[in-house]
Amino acid sequence: MENLTNSRLAYFHARIGQDMSTSLSPFGRWLNGTIRAVEYGSMVVEFVVREEMTNPANVLHGGVSAAILDELIGAMVICLGREYAYTSVNLTVDFLHAAWLGDHITATAKLIRAGKNIVHCEGYIVALDGKIIAKCATNLIQTTLRVPSIAE
Repeated sequence: MENLTNSRLAYFHARIGQDMSTSLSPFGRWLNGTIRAVEYGSMVVEFVVREEMTNPANVLHGGVSAAILDELIGAMVICLGREYAYTSVNLTVDFLHAAWLGDHITATAKLIRAGKNIVHCEGYIVALDGKIIAKCATNLIQTTLRVPSIAE
C-alpha cells in the first residue's frame, strides 16, 4: 500500500468544496469542477454543464464526458503519491444517458488495482437523479517523468 499521507493528496484534500479554477492542469481549470471528496484511491468532483461543454442539441458532448473522466482519474492517480507520472494507455467510455445544459453532474474516479507499472481505474458520471451519464475503465502506465511534491 502506498503512503496515505503525501503532499499531493493533502493538496487536493485541502481544496474540498472549492472549484478547480487554480488546478495545476490547464484543462482541469477549463472544466472547473468543484471538489467534493478526496481519499487515497478515489476522488469526487461536481460539474455544471456549461454551453461550451454541449453539442448542438444542448446535451453534454461525449468528448467532454470522456475528458472529465480522464482528467479526474489523472488527478486521483497523482494523489497516490508515486514518484513517477502515469499516462493513459486506453480509456473505454460507455455513454448511457444524457446530461443537459445547466445540469449538475458528479464524476467519481476509483482506483481498482495499483500495480507497479500499470494502474487500473474506473470512473462514473452521475446525474442528480442517480442516472449514470457515462462510465469508463482505463489503464495508466508509469512514465519516466518524475512528479514533484505539491506545496500547500
